[in-house]
Amino acid sequence: MDKPLAGFIRALRSAGANVSTAEAIDAARTLALIGYDDRAALKTSFATVLAKSTDDREIHDRMFDLYFAPAASPELTGKEEAASEDEGERQDADQASGEGDSFTELAGSGDESRIAMAIQAAANQVGAEDIRFSSQSSWFTRRILEKLGVEAMEKRLIRHLQANTPEDEAIAQQLMDARSAMQTRARAVVDQNFEVFGAAATETFMNETVADKNLSALDQRDLERMRAIVAKMARRLAERHARKRKKHKRGQLSLSRTLRANAGHDGAPFNLVWRHRKKDRPKIVAVCDVSGSVSRYVRFLLMFLYALDQETADLESYAFSARLEDIGPAFEGRAFEEAMNAIISRLGSGSTDYGQALVDLRELAWDGIDRRTTVLILGDGRSNEADPRLDIFRELAARCRRIVWLCPEPKGLWGSGDSCMLEYQPHCARVTVCTNARDLEREIDDLLSVAS
Repeated sequence: MDKPLAGFIRALRSAGANVSTAEAIDAARTLALIGYDDRAALKTSFATVLAKSTDDREIHDRMFDLYFAPAASPELTGKEEAASEDEGERQDADQASGEGDSFTELAGSGDESRIAMAIQAAANQVGAEDIRFSSQSSWFTRRILEKLGVEAMEKRLIRHLQANTPEDEAIAQQLMDARSAMQTRARAVVDQNFEVFGAAATETFMNETVADKNLSALDQRDLERMRAIVAKMARRLAERHARKRKKHKRGQLSLSRTLRANAGHDGAPFNLVWRHRKKDRPKIVAVCDVSGSVSRYVRFLLMFLYALDQETADLESYAFSARLEDIGPAFEGRAFEEAMNAIISRLGSGSTDYGQALVDLRELAWDGIDRRTTVLILGDGRSNEADPRLDIFRELAARCRRIVWLCPEPKGLWGSGDSCMLEYQPHCARVTVCTNARDLEREIDDLLSVAS
């Protein structure tokens, strides 16, 4: 495969686009037909064969402009231009005296194309495409300069500085200006490589860090990133579980249906009928504790419910501290911040009472809960010494398919103080400690798998 094309496909994958091997082969065939001369036609053609969705198209267009754009050539200051001219005039004298070096010769050549090609070749040699963090830019820039021979020039620079004469100081200043100009050009190439190959990797690393971070340790700075992470998780879960799926032409042959389908062919099995396995949308009732005892987690628990509500049709969401209410209407037509503030201001100020919440749930949602329903509870089980109403909880467990409880507190605290977790736990199909977003995704993924 053409090397620039291979690099472009690698850049697309690092940015999050799903480019398969077959699509990469199609792109190679497209390049053979279009070539590199017509940039607009190449961009459109690559987008046709490499982008499968609107998101992929946006990634493709952005990465194409970055990858196939030449690194910006910085404008030289008047001092740097003068330094380049002086270096060019002095090359013959330096070489005659044995003080010439390739770096100085290149910097003073004034040939922008030659300089750009030399820097790009050096960048390839030091593996600038492997940059992953912006903090690596200085290191790669220095490695490029070393490949160009800056060390020999720096030895000359030291000798001129040590001579300590006005003429040597002037030469040293010119050498420093030439080095600064080359460093700026090399840094531009490294920055372009970071935008193409490293920025997406950095973003992925930051997202993974936040996703693994304890929800109680997240602050306002993490909110925007967490919102994007949770929305992506919710879309992934919805795509995986929400649609009706079936196994087509897989598994066992349905002999009886095949015979009926081919009755008009004297029993010859022209049309094979396979057993289909349908997977319907899960039916979930989610109950979220928004009281003060889980105030550190509420924002992110509601964020997950909000994202799931946008993606999953068969989800009923309720929240409570003292009294339980349906929060589905609060999610409709509102941005997350507005919906969350409305829920917390209305429900988050009361004293925690799981027993009263169960009474309200029986009044509001009992008729819709049946053997197809999975009940998801998010909370710490601390009921402020109120009656936990285990009788209603047992009835709920018998009425629904199963109860899944996601608790933000570690197991060592269950049963301590006003915690009722150990009393509720025997009636739940699953009780899990969830301390970060990845825990939530994993548990809800499992919940949707069993619920459907």
